[in-house]
Amino acid sequence: MTDPWRTSTTGLSIALRVTPRGGRDGIDGIEQLSDGRSVLKVRVRAIADGGEANRAVLALLAKSLGVPKASVSLLSGATSRLKQIAVEGDPARLSEALRQLAEAKSKA
Repeated sequence: MTDPWRTSTTGLSIALRVTPRGGRDGIDGIEQLSDGRSVLKVRVRAIADGGEANRAVLALLAKSLGVPKASVSLLSGATSRLKQIAVEGDPARLSEALRQLAEAKSKA
């Protein structure tokens, strides 16, 4: 299974599948979609109304990856469960942090 993120010179682009009103905020590992793409599964307590869930997802990723909220932005999928998120920072460090977060959840 491939990683659901791609590195660039400025950071990462991450493919997410978001579950709003998921009962808690957290990263639930990596999942393969029916079309073969990999996504990072994320759940947030916020509801999908007026961008609340999107803001919660960006805040969760910033906190989980140890970057400022301003470094995390929504590229596409504002009204969809499937989103593309950009994270600015050192691509190698961010990639390693994501891999550890995803593996910890995949084993749990």
